[in-house]
Amino acid sequence: MTRRRLHHCVDRRQACQALAATLAGATLHVHAADPRVVRIGVAKIVSHAALDAVEKGFEAGLASAGYKEGLNVTYDRQNAQGDMARAEGIARQFRSDRVQLIHAIATPTAQAVVRQITDIPVVFSAVTDPVAARLVPADSAPGSKTGTNVTGVSDQWPVLLQMETYARFVPRARTWGTIYNPAEVNSVAHVGAMRQAAARLGITLVEAHAASADQVGPAAQSLVGRVQAIAITADNTSVNRFGDIAAVCNRHRIALFAGDVDSVPRGAIAAYGMDYFLIGYAASKKAALILKGTRAGNIPWGLMEKFSLVINRRTAAMQGVELTPELLTKADKVID
Repeated sequence: MTRRRLHHCVDRRQACQALAATLAGATLHVHAADPRVVRIGVAKIVSHAALDAVEKGFEAGLASAGYKEGLNVTYDRQNAQGDMARAEGIARQFRSDRVQLIHAIATPTAQAVVRQITDIPVVFSAVTDPVAARLVPADSAPGSKTGTNVTGVSDQWPVLLQMETYARFVPRARTWGTIYNPAEVNSVAHVGAMRQAAARLGITLVEAHAASADQVGPAAQSLVGRVQAIAITADNTSVNRFGDIAAVCNRHRIALFAGDVDSVPRGAIAAYGMDYFLIGYAASKKAALILKGTRAGNIPWGLMEKFSLVINRRTAAMQGVELTPELLTKADKVID
């Protein structure tokens, strides 16, 4: 190799090294300019239509606020499958992984997370009574700030108004049933409100317990011959197996009502309730404020107050309930 060719190769090598260094610096600069990837832990007690809708609404809301999965946010989605011990384990794992924010869906999961974590922002959703669940201070009210690491959106239902509405579908039904898991704080609070509503309406409420998902069908069967109608609460155990309840009601022509509109296509005659997608969407707005620097304790927790009446014609026919023109006119949505 001649001196000139050797000199030329050295020059090229030096030029390549310089270019590589420049590109490396440019790459570092680009990475530094990238938005930080936020890690969000998502925990729900079970998977069912309403809670799945909450999760979708939350992620859609954050995306609209600029936090998009695959770009600047990642989700660690965990399902406790109805097991409180597993819910506690999920909370501990989130704490160990140091996620930036936790979305806790439904009362049991939110309780597990709040018991375990005090230094990571928590946004709860689909929680019936945050005070009774001890997620917020005992003297806290909707619209107030917790002063802690917790905020969120409650799905507290207008139980009396719901029961009054459902009674119009089956005015001759004097004995009603409900199924719930007494281990769920949200369900206990809800059934308490149902008892009060039943007393005001002059009807009898028969309660059946289901401590696990496998007990929901037998609990529904235990109400056969004892009730003319069944209304299901915000109980995650029962809603998870809503189809089992509907199957019993269809066989025995018992009128079945839900409190969440997502359960209407699954076998309820009707629901006067809320769109759980919108609950998740509302919760995402609080999460976005947190990600932009506001402390969770300075963001008021609140109630979801938008309700709609959804009716299922086919289910009504299967369960022997005639739908009057007045009821159909009042419906926000009718499923054929």
